[in-house]
Amino acid sequence: MKRVRLVHRKGPYQISAEALLLGDDLVISIWGGPKPHVGAVALAVPRPSLKDATVTSSTSSVLTRLGHKEDEIVKKASERVSAALNTVVVVSAGIHWDDISQEEIGTIQSVCDTLIKHLIRRIREKRE
Repeated sequence: MKRVRLVHRKGPYQISAEALLLGDDLVISIWGGPKPHVGAVALAVPRPSLKDATVTSSTSSVLTRLGHKEDEIVKKASERVSAALNTVVVVSAGIHWDDISQEEIGTIQSVCDTLIKHLIRRIREKRE
């Protein structure tokens, strides 16, 4: 079993992620803010792209806790990691800061995107 843990920050918004490699599969947790929790979970499975069967894509299913908005983060992250690494991926996320603006939410999403990009690279390195 191998673990990869990363942290990325932009301004006051620090987001952490940890990936647990379970055989060929991955379980990833993403959290941030003063109240980390489970807000949404996604399961992604790789498949040939519908547009080009030579390209790997991914399909996901998402469960979202009532009143939470992490569904977009887990869907995007799980599909991106699953397609990039051609593996089954589960992503859970719980990110919370009180009274933030739409612009700040965009910043947090950007931090998550960057974190996932680095996580994919690190997992590739661990697998080699």
